[in-house]
Amino acid sequence: DPHQPFLPAPGSSLPSLQGFLGAPPRLGMEVMAPAIINALNGSSVKLSCTFNSCYKVENKQFSLNWTYQECSNCSEELFLQFRTKIMNKQLDRFGNRVEFTGNPAKYDVSFTLKNVQLEDEGTYNCYVLNPPDRHRGHGKISLKVLTKELPKHDSTVAVIVGASVGGFLAVVILVLMVVKCVRRKKQQRLNTDDQKTEEEGKTDGEGNPDEGTK
Repeated sequence: DPHQPFLPAPGSSLPSLQGFLGAPPRLGMEVMAPAIINALNGSSVKLSCTFNSCYKVENKQFSLNWTYQECSNCSEELFLQFRTKIMNKQLDRFGNRVEFTGNPAKYDVSFTLKNVQLEDEGTYNCYVLNPPDRHRGHGKISLKVLTKELPKHDSTVAVIVGASVGGFLAVVILVLMVVKCVRRKKQQRLNTDDQKTEEEGKTDGEGNPDEGTK
């Protein structure tokens, strides 16, 4: 499903929609990441981060940083980055448990954390830059590590509501993204062909009178 990367986590769909519609459209790319991910202690978990851009990803220009923060005031520790190729920064905290499972060419920069530990709780930041886009995109995920699975009652209702709102949000973002890309590319054409545009503008104006009125 081509829209799938745009779907937010069910728990954060409605606030994201309100914030998105209430804010003026930004020129930079949009980055989509669930606000909170719950993982069972000892399991593997995918930390999903996707983005959209008006431009194709070129490995020589594209850059990605994943950082970890143990607390809100703690400094960010870089543990994974992409500079022409993916590079793991082997933090003692993660060892070799980090595996890049995304595909930048498909606007997916997700990674999988194996054998999750209680100490892995914290904030994971995803930073993406895809020139000629000048603005860096940022996604933020709060990872919660559970010692036992959450009860599954009421989950069906939450999934249905989340999917409905999330689906609507996906359409809104997709439409706005298409409009933004069309405007940006049109603006580039105007900048490179200013004089011709002005001349065409002068010929616009008076229409012929309508003689067929009743």
